[in-house]
Amino acid sequence: MAQRILEPGEIETLAQRSIPRVRLPARATVFARRAARLRHLSASAGIGDYLRFLAVLVDAQHTALAGLPVSIPTPGHIQMSAEHGMPPIQPTAWPRTGAWFDTLETLCGALGAHPEFPAQVRETISRIRRAPRDWAQGQADALLQSGDEPIDPATAPIVMATVQVHGAATAASFIADRVAALDVPGLCPLCGSQPVASMVYAQAPFQGYRYLHCAVCSTEWHMVRVQCTGCGASGKSIAYQSATIGASEENDGSAAEAAVRAETCEECHGYRKILYQEKDPGVEPVADDLASVNLDLLLGQSGYHRLSGNPLLWQSNES
Repeated sequence: MAQRILEPGEIETLAQRSIPRVRLPARATVFARRAARLRHLSASAGIGDYLRFLAVLVDAQHTALAGLPVSIPTPGHIQMSAEHGMPPIQPTAWPRTGAWFDTLETLCGALGAHPEFPAQVRETISRIRRAPRDWAQGQADALLQSGDEPIDPATAPIVMATVQVHGAATAASFIADRVAALDVPGLCPLCGSQPVASMVYAQAPFQGYRYLHCAVCSTEWHMVRVQCTGCGASGKSIAYQSATIGASEENDGSAAEAAVRAETCEECHGYRKILYQEKDPGVEPVADDLASVNLDLLLGQSGYHRLSGNPLLWQSNES
């Protein structure tokens, strides 16, 4: 009996009906798991000291998130956002009230009190604490909007970590099945931010499916594999590369054993990391993306560019 081959559009439609589309962050584990992974990777990564610094920062995120109340937009706001094809929570519009600055202080306190960090860390913490609230507001906006506002790369991970805590707190309060998809599949359906990386899961009901991981609110959403998460190109335009192998692989999945690879696109010459939980059950999008910076160097030398950055690693945007 002959079988009809599904066209790409039909595959996506079928996937949307049968695959859990959205994975919301788990308040109890999202940052705890990331901190543990950062510590594990720091033992062998070339940027081990920085990963250990971030592990303390992410531990503080876990503590801050545990103390935050549930926060969710009103049903009317959610409905209006869906009607206009907009994400229901938008980071640039989040109110930065006293609770937001309390979170910032929690993170600063954990870093400033750590006995093993160098004096530069304490100086950075003092600079944040002395700065007016308008400065922290402006830095948060600059990090989220990538505008002309100068970014301070030393304080940026701490400010961004504060944004992430409140993003995860809000995202975790939604119901996954009620989150509407956006018209742009490469953007987070909850906050409209870009993903830091994607991950192919190994356990049911997500086994074998690829989910993009939001850099801001830690929401994950399904996107079919062998498709560029930037421009949407697919098929032979997509290839995979790992730092351990150091060579491009075809998109049929043969060859590589690496748990972290780069999915490259010949149409836009961009890439994002893709993680395979089957190869390493401990992989975590933010942590493993940071630890595989050697792969970024390799791809940069080959003429590819990152489609988006890591939320915990920043460079100054001053000319």
